[in-house]
Amino acid sequence: MGIIVKPLVTEKMTSISEKSGRYGFIVSPKANKVEIKKEIETMYNVTVVSVNTINYAGKNTSRYTKKGFVQGRKNAFKKAIVTLKDGDTIDFYSNI
Repeated sequence: MGIIVKPLVTEKMTSISEKSGRYGFIVSPKANKVEIKKEIETMYNVTVVSVNTINYAGKNTSRYTKKGFVQGRKNAFKKAIVTLKDGDTIDFYSNI
């Protein structure tokens, strides 16, 4: 498994990236900022100015269904917000 799991393509992240040149990625929980920066620069051929990381803990969930009370747990993950140099952009839709 690589360092970058997948890019974050949500309405909120898309509006942030259009305004300020910041992009979001789900990354490996063991990855550090230096590794994330190198991986983004090689994958997308851009210059990374800064990397901010956020660790999300898994949360317990429960719901009542026809089969009764169902309990589960959401996955824990790490998110990286990457700021690019002015003028650089990443196009996530080029492969489609």
